[in-house]
Amino acid sequence: MNEAIAEEMRRDERVFILGEDVAEAGTPFKVTSGLVEEFGTQRVLDTPISEPGFMGMAVGAAMTGMRPIVDLMFGDFIYLIMDQLANQAAKQHYMSGGALTVPLVVRTNMGATRRSAAQHSQSLQALVAHIPGLKVAIPSTPYEVKGLMKAAIRDNNPVIIFEDKLSYQMKGEVPEEEYIIPLGQASVVSQGTDISLIATSSMVQVCQAAAVALARQGISAEVISVRTIAPLDDATLVNSVKKTGRAIVVDQGHQSLGVTSEIVARLNEQAFYYLDAPLTRIGAMDVPIPFSPALEDLTVPTVEGVTVKAIQLVTGVL
Repeated sequence: MNEAIAEEMRRDERVFILGEDVAEAGTPFKVTSGLVEEFGTQRVLDTPISEPGFMGMAVGAAMTGMRPIVDLMFGDFIYLIMDQLANQAAKQHYMSGGALTVPLVVRTNMGATRRSAAQHSQSLQALVAHIPGLKVAIPSTPYEVKGLMKAAIRDNNPVIIFEDKLSYQMKGEVPEEEYIIPLGQASVVSQGTDISLIATSSMVQVCQAAAVALARQGISAEVISVRTIAPLDDATLVNSVKKTGRAIVVDQGHQSLGVTSEIVARLNEQAFYYLDAPLTRIGAMDVPIPFSPALEDLTVPTVEGVTVKAIQLVTGVL
């Protein structure tokens, strides 16, 4: 993420970043460390603790020719910026008859199991994906983070990119040369023939581990990283399910009325006659995220849960 922001700020002087503790502190997760030393406080702006205020500033800057990156310290704070995001940024292009664009990025985080309790552990990607005019990226690896962020910064629409807090410890290959991952393009992480495991963010790693466990049982699982949920790459997901005949959709957001529901609905509409088993979804429990580690771990999808459900679907023993 740091490389993506720095490279785009060098490439385009209109790009700047603002948010709480983005300069000297480098954010609580140190994602923006070093940027202020290179670009200065005119382009790396520490803001007051007023999310609606600096989000409004970013919308205005974007409408008048700049390309701001809004650093929202925790994804839970999306509730505080919803008017500026949903009523202003998402609708200006439509309401102006195409005369105005709002090329801004909101980068924030998501995810439980970090012991941050109910107000700092939510996964709210479905909330903003529901709003026409917004694009939503949800990377699962360092490679995807950089490629999707660069695409988001160059896009002429408002884009929200969610990073799983636990993934900041992840290591992965990132090319030295320039690359961009187009928004709306899913990735087949590993090929399989018996069942499709369709996942977002850190749930990709959960599904990869489940695929290894399933292989020991003689079950071949295909793992897909959705990458962006708005727009959603229907074709890649549908083609996978047509091949395997079964699917589990896994997302860390609350299961009811969430990302898993939408993906299952689209698969049902476009691949129903290829199915050999009911489409299944696994999301977080519909409860506030507990602070207790023992309880928190029970609320989110697990490798064991995905593995057991996949075996049930493939064997037909539900």
